[in-house]
Amino acid sequence: MNRKFFLGFIRIHILHKASQGEIYGVQMIKELENHGYEVSPGTMYPILHALEREGFLKSRKENVQGKIRKYYRITGKGQKILTESRKKVSELTREIMV
Repeated sequence: MNRKFFLGFIRIHILHKASQGEIYGVQMIKELENHGYEVSPGTMYPILHALEREGFLKSRKENVQGKIRKYYRITGKGQKILTESRKKVSELTREIMV
């Protein structure tokens, strides 16, 4: 699978899951695997950091069994782009599934 080609889908999926509750990197890697994506930590964490830098996600750190885990949640800006993305994905799906 061409990672670059599906990067937009992965970003939308991350925002969708973050809109349902807090997420973290390993959780999202496993979630995406369940949907047929192979995303390594070397890909996932830069995506999460970029989404945070762009203002779509906000993070907090927590000590989990002696390790610091970063939890992400969607922001208002992230929710807005997710809503717009859902419309675009729906429109595209209708068009290409004919």
